Amino acid sequence: MNPKQTLRNMANTMKMAKKPDRDEYQQHLRLVLLGIMGVGAIGFIIQFVFSVITFGR
Repeated sequence: MNPKQTLRNMANTMKMAKKPDRDEYQQHLRLVLLGIMGVGAIGFIIQFVFSVITFGR
């Protein structure tokens, strides 16, 4: 790839980007936190199931 073209593409992307408003930011924050909680819950359930299985032996 051409480095000049890459820098030009980066500059164009930054020009087109906009700062999210408060509502949009809060919606993204909720989705990210929900995803983190979901992954944590799945990890907790897996750990709990395996601890119950090994405790029963």
